[in-house]
Amino acid sequence: MNKYKVSAISYTNTKPFVYGIINSGFVQKIDLNFDVPADCAYKLINNQVDIGIVPVAALLQIPNYQIVSDYCIGAIGPVNSVFIFSNKPVSEIKTLRLDLQSRTSNNLARVLFKNYWKVNPEIVEGEADAFVEIGDRTFGKKDQFLYCYDLAEEWIRFTGLPFAFAVWAANKPVSEAFVDEFNAALKFGLDHRAEVLKELTPRADFDFEDYLMNRIDYDLSTRKREAINLYLDLVKAL
Repeated sequence: MNKYKVSAISYTNTKPFVYGIINSGFVQKIDLNFDVPADCAYKLINNQVDIGIVPVAALLQIPNYQIVSDYCIGAIGPVNSVFIFSNKPVSEIKTLRLDLQSRTSNNLARVLFKNYWKVNPEIVEGEADAFVEIGDRTFGKKDQFLYCYDLAEEWIRFTGLPFAFAVWAANKPVSEAFVDEFNAALKFGLDHRAEVLKELTPRADFDFEDYLMNRIDYDLSTRKREAINLYLDLVKAL
């Protein structure tokens, strides 16, 4: 039987998952690739991989998708790696540049502007009043701007719900036995985050322990699933 092709995101927040997949031995059962979120979604949408940790916005483009894990990249408070950066308050933002590596966060920003802040900035590719940025590139950057809007925190203020940025999804049926093994591998990694932290090069301007232990909330809870459904409805209404 051919191995499932699995795409993982090459960001710090997925390192516990990758640690679990590799060190539990589960990696021997799959063909593992690393991508940025947008490419991971592209590959799953276009059937270049079978399973990926995809931005939740991409679920709208995957026919008959199946969520194949009890774990996600989520937040129940400020996530500290998904931002709108600006030197203007949100009420004065006229132009917005999106992040080429993101789907979910770009649409989350648009949802918040429309429904929460009631502001309608023009989306531009060059110089802008504000820009969306996600992942490791945001580390240590908050002090460089007058205004830093943490999109998980703003979503929670808007809806009262947590948020899930990415979920493990498949574009074809996956056996229950495989899902059980996959969940066990991911849990192994989450249970060994202390070991993951030892592999990271410390930074004076960013607290990796706080990030992986507290900021990223990995449980795909019922409330996060509710948030995904609400988010997708709001994206469709943009």
